[in-house]
Amino acid sequence: MLYENVQLIEDKRTIGEIDFIIEEKHTKQFIHLELAYKFYLYDPEISSDPINNWIGPNRNDSLKEKLEKVKNKQFPLLYYQSAISKFNKIELGKVSQALCLLVSLFIPYQYKASFNPIYEKAIKGYYLNLEKFISFDHSEKKYYLPSKKEWGMDPSENETWIEFSGIEKNINTSIKEKQAPLCWQKYQDSYLAFFIVWW
Repeated sequence: MLYENVQLIEDKRTIGEIDFIIEEKHTKQFIHLELAYKFYLYDPEISSDPINNWIGPNRNDSLKEKLEKVKNKQFPLLYYQSAISKFNKIELGKVSQALCLLVSLFIPYQYKASFNPIYEKAIKGYYLNLEKFISFDHSEKKYYLPSKKEWGMDPSENETWIEFSGIEKNINTSIKEKQAPLCWQKYQDSYLAFFIVWW
């Protein structure tokens, strides 16, 4: 790794950040690498083209927008004057660019359609609305509402579990504020992850 999280400043304002410049050991190829970890929910109502249907839990971003942003905003940063002067030891014309996009995908509760294998292996759970969630039998289940920093963890690594009554108020508050919480469920030795959506 040659550079990490380099802020680019022009005219006293930050225009963006380059995540990494790395060198492939064997080929000596320089790579501008952007890294992202995102959570998307599949809404089949949006479009007949699946790429358009992966949206953020609160419907304010999407997989397609993320890919376009990287292509049209992040990758071009490498050729700004501030980048040229920061990376003056590298011939930028020979730098390749790559995106490492790690995603956790969630599909509608009991949704039966099949997905392209590229999406299939990233499906971590489902989503449902509050009314449906409340209708479940919660008697033997325990729950945890992870903070956003914890979203990338596996629920089985969590040690704090509480009854449904202990999370109900927080979920209601989140839904009123139009924030879709991620919820982990433990039932005996099995774990589930799902979003409870307000939309």
